[in-house]
Amino acid sequence: MELAGGRIVPWRLEAPAFRPDLDRLESIVNDRTKVLLLNTPHNPTGTVLDRAELEAVARIAIERDLLVVTDEVYEHLVFDGRLHEPIAALPGMWDRTVSISSAGKTFSVTGWKIGWATGPAALVDRVKGVKQYLSFASGTPFQYGIAAALASGREYYEDYLTSYAVRRDLLAEGLASLGFTVYEPQGTYFITTSAAPLGYEDGMAFCLALPEKCGVVAVPTQVFYADPEPRPEVRFTFCKPRAVLEEGLERLRKNL
Repeated sequence: MELAGGRIVPWRLEAPAFRPDLDRLESIVNDRTKVLLLNTPHNPTGTVLDRAELEAVARIAIERDLLVVTDEVYEHLVFDGRLHEPIAALPGMWDRTVSISSAGKTFSVTGWKIGWATGPAALVDRVKGVKQYLSFASGTPFQYGIAAALASGREYYEDYLTSYAVRRDLLAEGLASLGFTVYEPQGTYFITTSAAPLGYEDGMAFCLALPEKCGVVAVPTQVFYADPEPRPEVRFTFCKPRAVLEEGLERLRKNL
């Protein structure tokens, strides 16, 4: 966005609900607005926008003739019977939407850096024009590997989701038992918590102390915000084997 001379106007998901404030979106879109950036399933909160929310965003985009760039890299990691709905599939949205996804999350190969953008040819051509100046090419052998992975049957995705749901519940219950306020994610493999009940109003201070104190690492969610204000929310991940999660919880239990 900044490469094109644009200015980012934040539209935040705030605790405790982490649902989009659609009235605020209406208020911040003006005649200078050109693009809406959307992320669902949302990192770091795990929020998955529902149909009504997506329709509200789509209505604004159509009324104001806006482009939408949507990050959907966790599209297959949505829990409890929910479904991820691409906003590009809503009426009137295909011609104005670029959808971005990645193999890194779905197939646990984040280091391969293989992703894709889909949408109308004219918009994707603009993306390619920028991308080639950021990283000219990716690993061709990895691309063949991901092409094969994308042909995986339904059973792969069902097993993948079941495995992550078990680990989500393990970590969420463990963190809650330690005193964290836990905001259970609807999607992704992250859990946002508040360290305020443990006496930390500044998540950055908490996360900086955590490795030495407990041998565990977390991410302060304030680094995802455009302003530097201290916040008590911190993010943990459950994209690790069960034994690692159990060990991490035990370290927290002994040393917090």
